[in-house]
Amino acid sequence: MKSLKLFALVLAGVLAGQAHAGDAAAGEAKAAVCAACHGPDGNSPAADFPKIAGQGEKYFVKQLMDYKSGARENAIMRGQVAGLSEQDMKDLAAFYAAQPIEVGAADPDLVEAGERLYRGGNMDTGLAACSGCHGPAGDGIAAAGFPALSGQHARYIEEQLRAFRAAGRDDLGAAAYRRNDTTSDEPGMMQAIAAKMSDREIKAVASFISGLSK
Repeated sequence: MKSLKLFALVLAGVLAGQAHAGDAAAGEAKAAVCAACHGPDGNSPAADFPKIAGQGEKYFVKQLMDYKSGARENAIMRGQVAGLSEQDMKDLAAFYAAQPIEVGAADPDLVEAGERLYRGGNMDTGLAACSGCHGPAGDGIAAAGFPALSGQHARYIEEQLRAFRAAGRDDLGAAAYRRNDTTSDEPGMMQAIAAKMSDREIKAVASFISGLSK
């Protein structure tokens, strides 16, 4: 009898989790408004807006929730998420996670330096390798909420790394970081990493990431 009750509880938990999981089909219908900036399948044609195709669901939902709460500041996104429920966010996340990313092309002059930084960091400055958290192919670690980077616009990556760098150096930088298109947590891992990067390193690794694929 106890084993049956335990089984029933486990089954109820599984079903409850399924009921609240993201629905990609529902997300596709809800994504119509997102297409203006991010493209119909999440592959934004303009570097002003990030590609969101193939992005991990956990990371994706957290960003939308941060926009809604104001923890992450962006006037356009704040308006877009205002009417979204958590289930809406999960549905959108499921849809975009299933879309293949369109990979760009890295600058041939920066590939070697970018790959070296992405895969091995810089031992002289204590810069950690990007691949440790974002994966060898740039597909992130979904369970940990580490975002996928593969194929992202180089210019967008550069802007984010510069904002992270500013936040990792001083309080004024942190304010600029909150105004930029990144999360506004207290300076943490990415801020500390980016603070060690030169302009040349940022440009090289951003270019490499834009052409990175599985």
